[in-house]
Amino acid sequence: MTAQAAHTLLSRRALLAQGGALVVTFAVTSQSIRAEAARPADKTVAADEVAGFISIDATGKVTIYSGKVELGTGAITAIAQIAAEELSVSLDRVTMIQGDTQLTPNQGPTYASLSIQDGGMQIRRAAATAREALLQRAADNLKVAKDTLTVQDGLVTSRAGGNKLSYAQLIGEQKLAMKIDPAAPLRDPKDYTIVGTSVPRRDIPAKIFGTFNFVQDHKLPGMLHARVVHPAAVGATLERWNDDACRKIPGYVRAVRKGNFLAVVATDEWAAIRASTAIVATWSAWAGLPDESRLFEWVRNAKINRTEVLQSTGNASEARKPGGRTLQATYDMTMNTHGSIGPSCAVADFKDGFLTVWTPTQACHLLRPQLATMLQLPPERIRCIFVEGAGCYGRNGSDDCSSEAALIATMIGRPVRLQWMRADEHGWDPKCPPVLLDYSADVDSEGQVTRWEADVFLNLQPMQRSGATLLAAVLAKLPKFGSGAGLYNAGLGIPYNFVNSKLTARWLADEPLPAAWIRAPGRLQNTFANESFLDEIAADTAIDPFEIRTRYLTDQRGLELLERLRKLAKWEPRGTRSRDAGPLAHGRGVSYVKYELVRTYVAIVADVTVNRTTGAIKVDRVFAVHDCGQIINPDGLRNQIEGNIVQTVSRTLIEKVTFSRSAVTSLNWGSYPILTFPNVPDVVIDLIDRPNEVPWGAGEPTTAVVPSAIANAVFDATGARLRSIPFRPAQVLAALKLAKPG
Repeated sequence: MTAQAAHTLLSRRALLAQGGALVVTFAVTSQSIRAEAARPADKTVAADEVAGFISIDATGKVTIYSGKVELGTGAITAIAQIAAEELSVSLDRVTMIQGDTQLTPNQGPTYASLSIQDGGMQIRRAAATAREALLQRAADNLKVAKDTLTVQDGLVTSRAGGNKLSYAQLIGEQKLAMKIDPAAPLRDPKDYTIVGTSVPRRDIPAKIFGTFNFVQDHKLPGMLHARVVHPAAVGATLERWNDDACRKIPGYVRAVRKGNFLAVVATDEWAAIRASTAIVATWSAWAGLPDESRLFEWVRNAKINRTEVLQSTGNASEARKPGGRTLQATYDMTMNTHGSIGPSCAVADFKDGFLTVWTPTQACHLLRPQLATMLQLPPERIRCIFVEGAGCYGRNGSDDCSSEAALIATMIGRPVRLQWMRADEHGWDPKCPPVLLDYSADVDSEGQVTRWEADVFLNLQPMQRSGATLLAAVLAKLPKFGSGAGLYNAGLGIPYNFVNSKLTARWLADEPLPAAWIRAPGRLQNTFANESFLDEIAADTAIDPFEIRTRYLTDQRGLELLERLRKLAKWEPRGTRSRDAGPLAHGRGVSYVKYELVRTYVAIVADVTVNRTTGAIKVDRVFAVHDCGQIINPDGLRNQIEGNIVQTVSRTLIEKVTFSRSAVTSLNWGSYPILTFPNVPDVVIDLIDRPNEVPWGAGEPTTAVVPSAIANAVFDATGARLRSIPFRPAQVLAALKLAKPG
């Protein structure tokens, strides 16, 4: 294996040699998944201890314990690069263990584009501390000054040559028992050999060839299989049930019921599936959902928990002056489901009062207290082990499925594997809630924006740092874990310098369906409205879309980004060409964001074709310029940008949760279609690398700019304004009828 290869698998032998106890990682492996054993007795999970994150065994192999996990983003490969670089060891010496409440420190959930920015930097500091401590040990051993030494691939030697000491020799039988030093010197980026290179992801080949072991493949001796019979309506009550028909199915074991939670258990998966359709359950009538056709009336009139001014400059309320023009517009975005390609799955075992859950959750350390509250167990009697789920990302149904598996395991006292069906995933995962945004602005006779106001109606749940309520707790009427603190809500504002501006959030008390965050929660919706409304002002004042952005932007990195995008896309000022008159109209739109106003910069130009006859939009090409500071893995970063764009084109053009007054009705890929390969756009990317800056996240920011760039491109092509996501053909045709000729 070369130095450029990804992290290696963790062998049983290596772990035994390292910790004196057996631990198995399931993270990046194509080997069979086997049962776990105990945590090494002296393994700390303290987030301020080097040993919490790093161990080096007698052969010089390095193990990194990461609280951040792999959710298809390549983050674990990138974190391994960071650790190897800072420790000055080759990458093939580094093994990653991820997301295990008994082995890895609590670094918070793997969300919000913070894996590298926060989690990776914690490990970088731990590695730098370890390297400096080992250099000092070598200096003491060799009786030389520390600054005369250098280290390469875990071997310390004098800059003048001579004897070498390996990390393994320096550590001996000791552990890296020391506090992380926040001031430990970091390696100079000019000396990097691993960070900044496109190291291939080790997990990809096994996933391509179907040999990767996901949580769906996890097996335990004596394991049973379960299916949950979810209620016929969101708020329905289970009145009675009968499993007589199930008892005729070979392999059927029993049903379990607690409150409105009902599941069947069998010795094999097919028997569990058959039993879930054979069982007779009678549910009460319930019709508490809003009328789908009047969803945004419901949002506008919903109870408001509190009103909060998130951003304010000047005095927007008193800035209105006679003369000039006032522009107004309302935007909205409907509900999305996560649409995970693989339905959620989890395995749970309850034995001798201890619960172990193998789960694809993004938040092992959060799921544990949630389960502890739900099951009234001490947290120390629960272990959550991350195992990657097929197609799993974000706060989809994974935690809910895990909670249901845990509940079943505690009720039957045997290991159980629960996999959701497609209808469970689409019907019961927490949704991206509907968002409504009202805008108003004044423009003076010289085309200057003198006032900008926005009101956003948004459910609070996606903006909180605590998990959504576990479904098993809701159905079984068990205790629920409380909510956490809010995210950086001020980041919903605008990056432009208007003299008078105001953003007001109206936090809704209710939600149509249980809500959670889906990629760029709130930021996608507010950037759609911000950048669309700015484009409307630009068109009204005959200012080029690039020009109006640079006019109100003073951030030099933002200005540089936009200039590079203008050149990359070969942008020509709007109005320099006439619109297409035929059935196919071509246009292009621009959008820009400084994510949450404090980190990653990204701007895109989208080229679209609008079919005036059918109303179909085709996104032909997207040009993207991206600045997230120091780039750890350029290829991984490009993958993230491409993934952001493809998924958000799908959400923008197609995706929409449908529902009756009782339940979700978009329960399969036919009723909840997503973008297919023929409609995936070409993506042209320009990365701005700043090796001496801190690295920021890339998992979400590009998502934020996609809908507005498409909407602005459709206007450029046709003169029609699209203000309601998704932009399905019927909506486009309706907007075309309202468009002014031009």
